[in-house]
Amino acid sequence: MSELSAILALSPFVIFLIFLALIFDFLNGMNDAANSIATVVSTRVLKPIQAVGLAAFFNFVAAFGVPLLVARTIGTGIIDTHISTPILVFCALLGAIIWSATSTHWGLPISVSHALIGGLIGAGISAAGLGVIQSGLWKVVLFMIVSPFLGLVIGFFFMIAVLWIVRRKSQSIVDGWFKRLQLLSASAFSFSHGTNDAQKTMGIIFYLLLGTGYFAAVGVAPGHETVPIWVILSAHSAIACGTLVGGWGVIKTLGQKVAKLRPVHGFAAETSAAGTIIGCSLAGIPVSTTHTITGSIIGVGSAKRASAVRWGVTRNIVWAWLLTIPISAVIGFVSYSIISLFV
Repeated sequence: MSELSAILALSPFVIFLIFLALIFDFLNGMNDAANSIATVVSTRVLKPIQAVGLAAFFNFVAAFGVPLLVARTIGTGIIDTHISTPILVFCALLGAIIWSATSTHWGLPISVSHALIGGLIGAGISAAGLGVIQSGLWKVVLFMIVSPFLGLVIGFFFMIAVLWIVRRKSQSIVDGWFKRLQLLSASAFSFSHGTNDAQKTMGIIFYLLLGTGYFAAVGVAPGHETVPIWVILSAHSAIACGTLVGGWGVIKTLGQKVAKLRPVHGFAAETSAAGTIIGCSLAGIPVSTTHTITGSIIGVGSAKRASAVRWGVTRNIVWAWLLTIPISAVIGFVSYSIISLFV
């Protein structure tokens, strides 16, 4: 059977779930638009509409030539694939979407990827108990803690190095240089965002397809399944469109409230975060781009002086960070528990 025939043979509910996953991906782009453009907007290098256009373009470009290791981690490394059902995926997405939409409305820069993982964990445990959890989850939990600190440490020392290099130049000359360089760093960060976050939606769709018989229908032997090209392009298109719309409340929080930035600081934060995220993507580790860029901004701001960071805002971000997986897991668990009573 051809891929087109196999897609058309999917049940209406499975097609709805794929569409729902792409809505989640769209929300991911909306919330994470701030990660890609907050610094470049706050330093006035680009106007907001120009910045989101740049970010959306590089979110989509990341679809080409990047190994799909993060998608495989989400699809096969979090919850046992043998219990994959459309209802379970629906409840996982419900937990992720409800918490992501609520946080975007409140202007909280959460990790929508952790919301997806939390929803999947909650629904999976509700379906078959704690035994369904796979080893990939512990890698996610470890880097949930490590990635912000990596961003912070790399951002701090990178900022120190940059300031040393330009120490004898006037502020106007430095600003002129880094306004241009920040276009490159913002593009690199947007690309890194696509390499990690779009693959998380691919992963949940891949997990869904594994449980529907799709791969058997197209003649793929068990153990040789890969993410179909139509899933790759759909996920990157959805996240790019979400970035174009933008979550302006989150952009304001990251770009204006965490630390006051000049172009040199924006360049250092974006470059540090982009390097961290691309490294994790190549290792197949799903990380939070939100947490990583927030850590980088704090590290860069601290290199300037500790008082440059607005620590009260940072505490709110940390609380949202800590609560994301538990809250989305509870929503996924409760949703599955209720729906399973009627199905």
